[in-house]
Amino acid sequence: MANHTVTRTNVLEAIRMEVGLRRSECPDLMEDILKIIADCLVEGGSANVPNFDSFSVRREPERVGRNPKNEEEFPTPSRRVVKFTASQALKNRISQQAG
Repeated sequence: MANHTVTRTNVLEAIRMEVGLRRSECPDLMEDILKIIADCLVEGGSANVPNFDSFSVRREPERVGRNPKNEEEFPTPSRRVVKFTASQALKNRISQQAG
């Protein structure tokens, strides 16, 4: 499965096969899960999926940006960004596959 990108369709089919839901129910389930995670992040919380990952929001400070074409500098305002941290279990699994 090297160089394989998992698409929304792949995930929905896997949910259907694993859970046994009807094909029409899977998109709603996936949207509900993603909405719960997104709402939590918007409110400033974090989301943890055991043995997979952790999502959190952090503030990126204001900085000086630079236009690469003309080297002109401009201020970039502070902003909130989502941080993804892979769990140790996922890191170990990936590391074992690399060898």
